[in-house]
Amino acid sequence: MTELDLQIACEFDDLPSFEQFQLWADKALSNYREDAELTIVISDEAQSQQLNNDYRGKDKPTNVLSFPFEAPPGIELPLVGDLIICPAIVLAESIEQEKTFHDHFAHMVIHGCLHLLGFDHIKDEDALEMESIEKQLLADLNIADPYRDDI
Repeated sequence: MTELDLQIACEFDDLPSFEQFQLWADKALSNYREDAELTIVISDEAQSQQLNNDYRGKDKPTNVLSFPFEAPPGIELPLVGDLIICPAIVLAESIEQEKTFHDHFAHMVIHGCLHLLGFDHIKDEDALEMESIEKQLLADLNIADPYRDDI
């Protein structure tokens, strides 16, 4: 089971519960890690924008940022890393994409966790693999295909 450290660094209405975050993180990580530790920070747009600019060179807030933990050589730790999620962006995207706020949040947690495990979507074949995993994990949670409009 994933040991989750949930840090609410901004006020926002209707955030998912700790149990929902736990369920989504477990869903994403349990197939790859027997034990995992994860921090999820719920941030405001200013913090998201600053981190996105500092680490990705993009001067705008974003939905989720993933910071994988890299243990020093010879040290084994269950820590997978940190996710920084901006609920204002998640809400705006959920409205734009006609998804529920919590379903889109679930997608962002799963998407971010897969990044922490080393998945990416830079190359088309890698994107297809990552999206396929996301779709299956979300379907297991009775959440519709988040890429349905991209067909």
